[in-house]
Amino acid sequence: MAGKIYRLLVDAETSGIRIDQFVAARVPELSRGQVRKIIDLGGVHLAGRRVGRCSLEVRCGQKVEVYLDGRSLEIFSLSPDQILFQDAYLLVIDKPAGVEFQPTHARYKGTLYDAVRRYLAESESSGVTLGMVQRLDRDTSGATVFSIHPRAHGAMTKLFSERRVEKRYRALVCGSPEEDCGEIRSLLARQHRTNRMKSVDKGGKEAITRYRVLERFDSYALVEVELVTGRSHQIRAHFCEAGHALLGDRSYGGDGSSTDCEAPRTMLHAFRLAFTHPVSGLPLVFEVAPPADMLAVLNGLRDHNNPWSLQTPKE
Repeated sequence: MAGKIYRLLVDAETSGIRIDQFVAARVPELSRGQVRKIIDLGGVHLAGRRVGRCSLEVRCGQKVEVYLDGRSLEIFSLSPDQILFQDAYLLVIDKPAGVEFQPTHARYKGTLYDAVRRYLAESESSGVTLGMVQRLDRDTSGATVFSIHPRAHGAMTKLFSERRVEKRYRALVCGSPEEDCGEIRSLLARQHRTNRMKSVDKGGKEAITRYRVLERFDSYALVEVELVTGRSHQIRAHFCEAGHALLGDRSYGGDGSSTDCEAPRTMLHAFRLAFTHPVSGLPLVFEVAPPADMLAVLNGLRDHNNPWSLQTPKE
């Protein structure tokens, strides 16, 4: 199911029927069962507000919007192996690729934020309030942290704003940077027509990206990236503008459609997160190996470079 938006108007003939019946009748490609799942996810909006009940009746003149993001209609939930650390103040998670971090027009349930909220509710922890201090893009996998107690919210936000959190990523990029290591600095601003980030001469926010090359292949490279700042799409935009878009990143030109490599998603993984605990003051370090899909692409590139052996990443 591709990403789409349907904008519908309730007329006199359909006034008074259930919203799931209305949407199924007006969008033939969706079954009523699919419509119910979309409503449950939070992808149907009535008069600009998200609908929570399939039985809600529509009225003449009301506007109905149906948002589809092209992803599974099943609701994502956290599994125990995705919990890297938890105490009374913090929850550190190994985020899988393909999961939205926060609510979108197309879904509320099944986002990482919602999954964490449900997980905490089920654990019956006392004094829990959820704070988002960091965000990863939908296709990005790896370590991320939530604050889950009022004593941690402000302190964690301060750690990130003062750049006292170490954030390192592994990325596969198209082409191969000339230098073994380097730094990219610019002012990044969002382009409203495309929703992409772009470097500008003025009016943007400072963005600093450091990198070093770990492995070089015929047409690609594995790089380690350190985010000094944490702007939206920072790694993706900086490497795109440097002529080395991330493999699989179709929004920034790294479609990975060559015959020797096909990436199922943007090849970006948050492999290391390190900071001082906001309450106890103890140092915390989390490292997560790349998931199976990224390892498969890496091993394919290594086989293509040297079919007689599998290499391991240089550290």
